[in-house]
Amino acid sequence: MFMLENQITIEARPILEEYLGGFDYGTSGLSFSSLYMWRNINDFSWQMIGDYLCIAGLSHLETDTKEPFLFPPLTKSGSYDPAALYKTIMEAKGIFESKGYIFSIRLMPFHMMDILEAACPGKLKFFDDRPNYDYLYRKQDLIDLKGRDYHSKKNHLNYFLNNYQYEYVTLTSAMADDAMRFIKDFNERKNLPEHEMALLKMEERAMSDVFHNLEAVGYHTAAILIDGKIESLCVGGKLNRNTVTVHVEKANIAYRGLYQLINNEFCRHMAPNIKYINREEDMGIPGLRKAKLSYKPVKLVESHIAIFKDDLKKNER
Repeated sequence: MFMLENQITIEARPILEEYLGGFDYGTSGLSFSSLYMWRNINDFSWQMIGDYLCIAGLSHLETDTKEPFLFPPLTKSGSYDPAALYKTIMEAKGIFESKGYIFSIRLMPFHMMDILEAACPGKLKFFDDRPNYDYLYRKQDLIDLKGRDYHSKKNHLNYFLNNYQYEYVTLTSAMADDAMRFIKDFNERKNLPEHEMALLKMEERAMSDVFHNLEAVGYHTAAILIDGKIESLCVGGKLNRNTVTVHVEKANIAYRGLYQLINNEFCRHMAPNIKYINREEDMGIPGLRKAKLSYKPVKLVESHIAIFKDDLKKNER
């Protein structure tokens, strides 16, 4: 169900990145690498509406319904005009309503709340969206693993280094088939609740295409080979001038410390200008939240939902 005129394609990358880079959004979802990876899973689509580029999609975090949403409209100028933004929002709202859906803006960074409020004064109600908070880390912290907070991580990493031989390589599209075999084997070993397994299977479908287009999309990648076989991999993308997002990270847990190794090596091989690693959201999954918090993020990048108050009243009737 594509809400807007255009789908996310490699050919559309230049115009999308022009707008994605036009303002410091800071959220992992507002990057081309993320939009391309999840484009078919989330039915992402886009079009120019007035002065702004709009992107719509579906959320899969709710198990009972799949309501479409709009990302915050994107500017390429670095600023927003309240009157022009209001016009764009109302036109987008009309598109949603013409298709029978309530309009909402989701994955909105905290620092855009005032911008939307200025465009629609008193008309919107904002909701905290904790499952979609991004986890931001200092790259150097993930490399050094210093201090008590990282003691167990360091122990696991040292165990791996002392017990296994490995090769660190850049994952390329030429390795796509091997990478998919690894992903399928990884998923078959999992025993997860139904909803979490459904998310994992959606990710598996997305990766089948991604692995064949790593260079064309500009992904940052890594793989750990043990005895010539992929046993861990990582796929990320540039978020802004000093931040890379980790979209997918997998490791064979039969090798103690392999998760710590792929994380550590991926960070070590980043360019010097990259200061931060965004490891995306936890989707409200308790185990994932615990794991992400254990690496001591320097910041949680807040995410919010905006819905027109009048629409909420209609639902209450």
